[in-house]
Amino acid sequence: MVRNERISIEGKPAHRTDGWKTSAGIRLLLFVLLGLLFYMAVANRLIPQTYDIEIGSVSEKTIYATKQIENAIETQKAKEEAARRVQPVYSILPMKNETLVEAIFEKLRQINADDQLSTTDKVNVFRNVFPTMYNDHAEMLYASIKVGEPGNEGLLNEVKTALRDQQYRIPEEVYFKFPRLTKEDLDAMEPVARDVVVRLMNDQLTNAQTARTRVAELVNTSPLTKNTSREMVQEIARFVITPNKFSNQKATEEERAEARENTKPVYINKGDVLVHKGERVTEETYGRLKDMDLLKEKVNYWPQLGLAMMSALFVLALYMYVRQSEQPIRHNNVQLLMLVLIYVLNVTGMKIVALGQNLEYANIGYLAPVAMGAMLIAILIGMPIAFISSILFALLSSVIYNVKGEELFDFRYGLVALVVCITSVFAIQRANQRASILKAGVMVSLFGAVTIVSLIFLDNVYTRNEIMLSFGFAVASGLLTAVLVIGLMPFFEVSFGILSPLKLVELSNPNHPLLRKLLTETPGTYHHSVMVGNLSEAAAESVGANGLLCRVGSFYHDIGKTKRPSYFIENQTNIENPHDHIEPSLSKSIIIAHARDGSEMLKEYNMPKPIRDIAEQHHGTTLLKYFYFKAKKQQEEGAEPIPEEEYRYPGPKAQSKEAAIVGIADCVEAAVRSLRNPSIEQIDTMVRKIIKDRLDDGQFNECDLTLKELDTIAKTLNETLLGIFHSRIEYPADAPAKTESKEVKQA
Repeated sequence: MVRNERISIEGKPAHRTDGWKTSAGIRLLLFVLLGLLFYMAVANRLIPQTYDIEIGSVSEKTIYATKQIENAIETQKAKEEAARRVQPVYSILPMKNETLVEAIFEKLRQINADDQLSTTDKVNVFRNVFPTMYNDHAEMLYASIKVGEPGNEGLLNEVKTALRDQQYRIPEEVYFKFPRLTKEDLDAMEPVARDVVVRLMNDQLTNAQTARTRVAELVNTSPLTKNTSREMVQEIARFVITPNKFSNQKATEEERAEARENTKPVYINKGDVLVHKGERVTEETYGRLKDMDLLKEKVNYWPQLGLAMMSALFVLALYMYVRQSEQPIRHNNVQLLMLVLIYVLNVTGMKIVALGQNLEYANIGYLAPVAMGAMLIAILIGMPIAFISSILFALLSSVIYNVKGEELFDFRYGLVALVVCITSVFAIQRANQRASILKAGVMVSLFGAVTIVSLIFLDNVYTRNEIMLSFGFAVASGLLTAVLVIGLMPFFEVSFGILSPLKLVELSNPNHPLLRKLLTETPGTYHHSVMVGNLSEAAAESVGANGLLCRVGSFYHDIGKTKRPSYFIENQTNIENPHDHIEPSLSKSIIIAHARDGSEMLKEYNMPKPIRDIAEQHHGTTLLKYFYFKAKKQQEEGAEPIPEEEYRYPGPKAQSKEAAIVGIADCVEAAVRSLRNPSIEQIDTMVRKIIKDRLDDGQFNECDLTLKELDTIAKTLNETLLGIFHSRIEYPADAPAKTESKEVKQA
C-alpha cells in the first residue's frame, strides 16, 4: 500500500538544518507574503462602498457589516448564562477522625480500669466525655482553617454548621454497655473501628448519614466475634464519622465572577446585515453605520484595514494549522516557500479566469482550476494542510467570482470550489503513478458537475444556455486541473527536492541503471535487497512510517557492494571466500566501505537524499563481530587490546524511522537466511535478539522509534518471514538420488 507521505530531499527534520531553511525571519516574511496575496486577490471585491443615509430615512440597499463590533446586550446575556452554569465549589478537608477513635478508646481503657468508680459513675462520665471529645476534635479542625485567607471565613461557618447539625447522638442505653468492656475487648475493637472510619472517611461526604448506613456491614465482616463488641464499634464509628466535603460560597462566587470575565464578547460580525433594503434607519442603526465608516461624512481608510484584518485571519488560520502539523513544514522554510508558490499559482489561475466574467460568460468561474492547488499540496506537502487550504481556496473563490454587488460572498462558487478541492485531496491520497492524477482530475470533473446540478435544482432561474455552459466549465476544470498538476509536478520535485510517492515508484523501476547494475553484477545482493524491501515495507506500515520509502531505499541500500561484489557472501557462488586469505583489518575496511561507496554512487546518480541516507545509515555504528573476534583470535599474546571502535561502521546512526527499519530488516533477512530449516520459534528468537542487540548498542538513539513500535516491528517481521520461509512438501526422491539430503527445503 502506498502511503501518501512527502519527504524533503534534505532527509532530516528541518530543525536539524541551518541557515534560511529554519530562519524565523524568513518564516515571518513568507507568511506576510501570503497575507499580501490574500489582500490583493480580493481587494477589488471587498473594499466596501459608503452610503449617504440619515436617521429616519429608508435604506435603498441591504447594507452589511464591514468589521466586527461588540454587541453589549448579547455579551451581558452570555456572561450571566456562563455564571449560571458554574457548579457550586466544595472544599475537601482532612478531618483526621482516626485520631478521635484512638482518643475515645484510650479514654474507655482509662475509665474502665478505674476501680474507684461505680458503673453508674462511669456511665455519667461517658455521657459527658464523648460530646466533649467530639467538640475538642472539632475545635482543632476549626483552628486549622486560616480565617485570614480569602473565602475561609464563610467556609469555617459552613464547617461549624455541618458538624453541629450532623453530630451523631449515641443512644442512652449504649452508655450502660461501655463499662462492661474489658481491656481485651477494647484492644480487639480499636483496630476494627479505626479501619471502618478510615475507609468510610476516604469518600467525599457532604452528609455523614450516607456513610453511617454502611458501618454495620463493614463491622459485621470484621473478625470481631462478640455481639456487644460489634455493637459498640458500630456506635463509636457512627459517632466519629463526620462530613468532610463543605460548600465554599466564596469560592463559588469567585468561579462565577471568573466565568463572567472569561466569557468572550458577542460581536456583530463582518458580513452581518445592518439594515435591510426598504428598512427605516434608526438611531442605533445609524450609529453602527457610523462606527463602521459606511457613511459619506468623511474620507476613511478603514475598509483597507478591514481587508487586512481578514487576510491576517486567513494567514493565522494557516499558521496555526502548520504549527500543529507533524509534517516537516512545521519547521522547514523550504516547504513553506513551496506552499506560498502553490498559493500564488492557484490564485493567479483563479484571477485569470475571473477576467472572463467581464465578457458574456458570467459563470466562467466554474472553469477555474481551483483544485490544482489542493492537489499539489496533498501530493507534495500533506493532506492536513491540503484540507485547510481547500477551505481557504473556497473562500477566495466565493469572493473573486462574486458579481453580485449587494453580497460580499457568492456561496455557489465557494461551494463548488470546496467540493472539487476536497474531492481532489481524497482522490489523490493514494496516487502512485502519473495516471492517478488524471483519474483524480476526472473525479474533480464529476463531483464539480454534480454540485452545479444540485445548485441548478435549488435555484430555478438558470437558462438552458447557462446550464450547459456551467456544466461544461465544470468538466473542463477537472481536466485542466489534471494537466496543470502533471505539468507542474516535475518542476516542484526538482526545484524543491520533493520525494513524492510518484517519484518513489519511478525509482523502484527495475530498469533504473543502478538496479540493472545491481542485478547483473551482484545478483545475490539484488535478491537480498528485494527481500529486505518486502520486510521493511511491512514493518514500516505497521508503525505508521513510510513503507514505500523503505521498500525503495532497500533496493538501493547495498548498491555499494557492486564495487567489490566477490567480498560479500551472497555473491560468492562457486568461488572461494577471499576473506580467508586476507587480514581481518582489510576485510573490515572492505565491508565497511560498502555503505560509504553506496552513498557516493547514489549521489553521483542524483538520487534523493532520503535514499542516500538509508544506504549510509542502515548499519549505523554496529560492530563487525566476525572480523573483530577473528582479529582478537589472531592477536599475539601481550599485545594491546584491539578497541571495538576500529571494527565499527563509521555511521551515522539511523536518523529516521525508515533508515532504522531498513537496518533491522537487512540484518534479520541475512540472519534468517543463514538458518537451514527455520522454525517459528527460531525466527522469533532471531528477530527479537537482533532488535534487542541494536537497542542495547544505542543504534536507535537518534531516531524516534519507541519500544512499543519496536515490538510491533518484531511481530510484523515474524509474520512476513513466515510467509517467505514457509515449509513446502517434501517430494519422494528417485532411486538414484537416495543419498541426497532428506531435509525439507524452505522457500
